[in-house]
Amino acid sequence: MSQLATEAPAKVIPAAPSAAAGAEARKARIDSLKPLVLDAIVPTASYYLLSKGFGMGTMAALAWSSVVPAGRTVWGLVKERRVNGLAALILTANVVGLLLSLVAGDPRLMLAKDSGITGTIGLAVLASVFAGRPLMTAGLKPWVTKGNAARIASWERLSAKRGRFARLERTFSVVWGVGLFGEAVARILGAYTLPVDTMVAMGGVIAAVTITLTIVVSGRLAVGPMEELVEADVKAAEIG
Repeated sequence: MSQLATEAPAKVIPAAPSAAAGAEARKARIDSLKPLVLDAIVPTASYYLLSKGFGMGTMAALAWSSVVPAGRTVWGLVKERRVNGLAALILTANVVGLLLSLVAGDPRLMLAKDSGITGTIGLAVLASVFAGRPLMTAGLKPWVTKGNAARIASWERLSAKRGRFARLERTFSVVWGVGLFGEAVARILGAYTLPVDTMVAMGGVIAAVTITLTIVVSGRLAVGPMEELVEADVKAAEIG
């Protein structure tokens, strides 16, 4: 009598991601965030640190915080033969702030001049959309791709098709441009219609409400749908 040997099917255990793959993903995420950090966050944080933290005058704080965006703008023109849009935008806003800081006297005018920087940025963002190079993409792309190589490749594919994905990309910048410019208009109206003391207290509230609403609206109209498109494209690429 022969004995039949049966073998249980081997279990396939998925391989754990290697340390090298994890390090590569982290590097990709850092590289994707680097332009946003250098061109926008560092100059803005420097201004508030110097002016509010160290008590430096407005003109001096704006001048010193302009060093990085000015250097990045010049580097882009000389080395890469192109304009670094985000760095140039922050530099322009700082220059406007420097010019407006020369205004003195009327307290209402002093309150209204605070809208000059956000208004300038808002108009520049809207103009970039009409020029076909949305400025807010530099801040949008890292959050949608999350530094993942597959998602970055998907972004490039979808963006190159100039279809719904590109329209959503422009929508994101439009929402932020309108939000920033609207905040500037609200500040100007408040400066000349509300009591000075009230407007001083309301300045931070207006900015906080505007930013919160802009984040919510841009997330629903652009970021959420773009993430869905990227995820679907990544899955389609994996299937083949």
